[in-house]
Amino acid sequence: MNRAPLRRPGLPVSARLRLTLGYAAFLVVSGMAVLAGVYIVVRYIPDYPLTTSDPSVTHVNITSRGQIVDALVDVSLGVLLALAAIGLTGGWFLAGWVLRPLHRIDAAVRTVAAGRLDHRIRLTGPDDEFRRLADAFDHMLDRLQDAFAVQERFAANASHELRTPLAITATMLDVARREPGHDPVFDRLTEVNARAVGITEALLRLADVDAVTAAAEPLDLADPVRRAVAEAREEAGRRGVDLRLDAAPAPVTGDAELLLRLADNLVRNALRHNVEDGTATVSVGRAPDGSAVLRTGNTGPVLAPETVARLTEPFLRGEGRTRRGGEGYGLGLALVSRVVAVHGGTLDLAPRPGGGLTVTVTLPGR
Repeated sequence: MNRAPLRRPGLPVSARLRLTLGYAAFLVVSGMAVLAGVYIVVRYIPDYPLTTSDPSVTHVNITSRGQIVDALVDVSLGVLLALAAIGLTGGWFLAGWVLRPLHRIDAAVRTVAAGRLDHRIRLTGPDDEFRRLADAFDHMLDRLQDAFAVQERFAANASHELRTPLAITATMLDVARREPGHDPVFDRLTEVNARAVGITEALLRLADVDAVTAAAEPLDLADPVRRAVAEAREEAGRRGVDLRLDAAPAPVTGDAELLLRLADNLVRNALRHNVEDGTATVSVGRAPDGSAVLRTGNTGPVLAPETVARLTEPFLRGEGRTRRGGEGYGLGLALVSRVVAVHGGTLDLAPRPGGGLTVTVTLPGR
């Protein structure tokens, strides 16, 4: 299951503000240290009446050590306030200048997270910690882009290498089955070959989802959900499952084809892992926070929480979640998990108290 990252509680404080406060505090403390040194020096001034050696100077009223200390105290507060203002103002601009490379790195990370693996920071300037961090990030993106390219080539090659022999085998078996008095084993081999073709197609679809990112198109999540339910009505009637739909507008930004796969897999799972005369519910709508929520629920066998937590693993089925009617390959929830991930959403699986499973998909709203 996909879970939102945990955040520490507290008010958000930017690094720029922390650096500004630290610079201002350092400047004020330094000023206090200088003033303390001046106080110490003033203590060594003789404590007797002071007079000027220039008779023309008559406006000087400080004639003793006590008056010097009093004047120093009066000036100190103004000096410290001036240092604090200088520290805050200068620290704010200085911190912004120092942290400017981080803004470029942050923008690059967000761009890459949106799916553009070809984006690079290419930070210029002195060879400091920020430059080395940006270069390391660019190098990591080079490796990731190469890995995804290899994965896409593997998927394309696997598509050809796996589909071709299976198609040839299917043709040969079909020819053999047309012969009069053919061995019944050919029928069994045809079923096994068809299942191998289905598993291959499912694995390639899963690899395709892993290799792409969601398109950013405005759409209503209720549309692919309605289509998936409509296409599953016949199967629901054949299995004797009461399929119910509650659809409300749920605007999102995403890939219509991937979201249709997501809805179709959830609806099919709710039907195929059900019981005779069972119920499958599908609801889609908008949450109070603006996010789009798709929820499916079905009757079925009781599932342990530790089993439910692993259902997104490929080929894994829960207790009693056996393949019925020769359909299903144990990859549905694995594909759903990947589609949710590339859309930046969350997936939650929970066992129903009376048996069955509740699946909740939450996607960022538009």
